[in-house]
Amino acid sequence: MNAKELIRRKRDGGALSPEELRELALGIAGGGLTDAQVAAFAMAVFFRGLDSIELPAFTLGMRDSGTVLDWSHLDRPVLDKHSTGGVGDKVSLLLAPVIAACGGAVPMLSGRGLGHTGGTLDKLEAIPGYDTAPDNARLRAVVEETGCAIVGQTDDLAPADRRLYAIRDATGSVESIPLIVSSILSKKLAAGLDALVLDVKHGSGAFMAELHHAHDLATALVDVAVAAGLPTVALLTDMDSALGVSAGNALEVRECIDVLTGQGDPDERLVDVTLALCGVLLELGGLDADPAAALHGGAAAERFAAMTAALGGPADLLERPQAHLPIAPVRLAVEPERPGFVTSHATRDLGLVVLDLGGGRHRDGQAIDHGVGLDAIAGVGQEVAPGGRPLCVVHARDEPSAQAAARAVREAIAVGDEAPPAVPVVTERIG
Repeated sequence: MNAKELIRRKRDGGALSPEELRELALGIAGGGLTDAQVAAFAMAVFFRGLDSIELPAFTLGMRDSGTVLDWSHLDRPVLDKHSTGGVGDKVSLLLAPVIAACGGAVPMLSGRGLGHTGGTLDKLEAIPGYDTAPDNARLRAVVEETGCAIVGQTDDLAPADRRLYAIRDATGSVESIPLIVSSILSKKLAAGLDALVLDVKHGSGAFMAELHHAHDLATALVDVAVAAGLPTVALLTDMDSALGVSAGNALEVRECIDVLTGQGDPDERLVDVTLALCGVLLELGGLDADPAAALHGGAAAERFAAMTAALGGPADLLERPQAHLPIAPVRLAVEPERPGFVTSHATRDLGLVVLDLGGGRHRDGQAIDHGVGLDAIAGVGQEVAPGGRPLCVVHARDEPSAQAAARAVREAIAVGDEAPPAVPVVTERIG
């Protein structure tokens, strides 16, 4: 392989063959390409794209740069979900045990927070002892035993993606749809799935804020996944307001525990999007089961508890979450400046509040505070008032940061005289 010539051809708008793209993927993973060459290839794709033959070929090359898991010995379909991320998006923590309770196997490879969006692994690391990086043998054992395991990408799964993503981040090419598609699907294909559902979000708190951009990404993901032999459906979902009533790692885990155990009043939008995604995934997997019954009847809670314990977490997490999850020392109810109804969220800004409290990372490798965040977030349409229902409750490490967060929340949550019409959380199905 002459990497320099292949990069030059793509830079000039030419096409690369499937074998050439496979060699490039293997060179990225194995060090055959220098960092400068990987960066040049990323920028060439950013400006020139990959066509309908090139993109599946490169994605499969990324998959084959490492281990591909084999679940053929299981007597149940192997299913998974991917979300493009958003503020308060904790669906994975509910979906995996629901699907397991309905007869599927879910080896879910998840990631950390990016920018203003929270990461599933960061949430799970709020649980003491939970191992988000087991080796493949332990991953297999936990999936076989409990039906689900939510963990991080291991070093030998799609290693080309790990290196390419780091260089994309440094070169400003993260937003390239072909590179997003190959990054997401190479990991999912390496997980050895039978079917995949995609939650592609749009709105003020989403990575793809504009609906037409989210639609283009969802269509590309479905087309490439199907071309690679993986049955896939995407749902476009609304992220113009925070999903659920909390944003922040331990707070989101606690909200999921409350939903699974029937405590409190679960957020309708969170439940609706979870059940919609579960319904599609069960359909793709050929499973005739009721996800709502699994979620509300206790079967999913049992699977979540079993998964948590099998991966090193407390055996009594669901019974005593307050004894195990970190708690920030300062709590501050954020009162609105006037009574009325919540008319909108500047959702990205709410995510940045959590980030500034310490619940996310401003740079790679930065430690995060799992206890901080926002709770009791008033949803769009809810009535709020000074001395009554607050906009939210800030959980902070100290009083100054709590006050700063409160000021930002008042700017991010708008209050008006009338409640706006409800917006469906699921916008469109693709595939």
